[in-house]
Amino acid sequence: MDNFILTEKTDNVLTITLNRPEKMNAWNASMRDMLIEAFETAEADDEVRAIILTGAGDRAFGAGQDLSESKTFDADRTESWMGEWKKLYACLRDSSKPIVAALNGVAAGSAFQVALLCDLRVAHSGVRMGQPEILSGIPTVTGNWVMRDMIGIARTIDLTFTGRMLDAKEAYEWGLISRLVDQDKVMSASMELARDLAAKPPVAMRLNRQRIKEVTQEGYEDAMQAGVRIQLEAYATGEPQRMMEEFFAKRAKA
Repeated sequence: MDNFILTEKTDNVLTITLNRPEKMNAWNASMRDMLIEAFETAEADDEVRAIILTGAGDRAFGAGQDLSESKTFDADRTESWMGEWKKLYACLRDSSKPIVAALNGVAAGSAFQVALLCDLRVAHSGVRMGQPEILSGIPTVTGNWVMRDMIGIARTIDLTFTGRMLDAKEAYEWGLISRLVDQDKVMSASMELARDLAAKPPVAMRLNRQRIKEVTQEGYEDAMQAGVRIQLEAYATGEPQRMMEEFFAKRAKA
């Protein structure tokens, strides 16, 4: 079996690495399942007090959904697909342990959303972040929810409608990047931050995360329910499948 997810425990910090560097760490179903398992294992391990989530290689934290998988979806598949995302997002939201995203490169689409669901994000100046789903004909639903709470509706509309990627400077100014460091310092700075969080009183940390979940739960549930309805409608038209096929055709000619 491919090791799409790597884990390494250093004292009381667990590092989880997305490990498809040849695909810019894009998600497929197997990778998503392995990531869910890694978070569930971390939650059950009392020795783990903080988590770092990062990507293998130096090109991407994650490129989002693997389009070679989703281009084959039909309308019926989208409902179970949204259920898979809900299970993964719940792992991040339900964790009693703080999560630091170590952004080593591009964070796009659903990987951008996962980064925002982490508590803090450490990045370097070459990192780019955004929600380019519209360029593949995929409507953004959960992305709208997580972005709006962090950057407001006007900026959410900007990123959703244009599909443009933010550079690190703009993302930092918007508050989407918590710490901006040199490229060779991303992992060490993330570890320093994770160790600091791990040293905090664990009950207070758990209750702080619980409260953040509570105040954002209504929007999360609405986004997940709307996601099923909207993706069903989109995929029933065939537009996402067509746009993804066009993307692959253009790439083959390049």
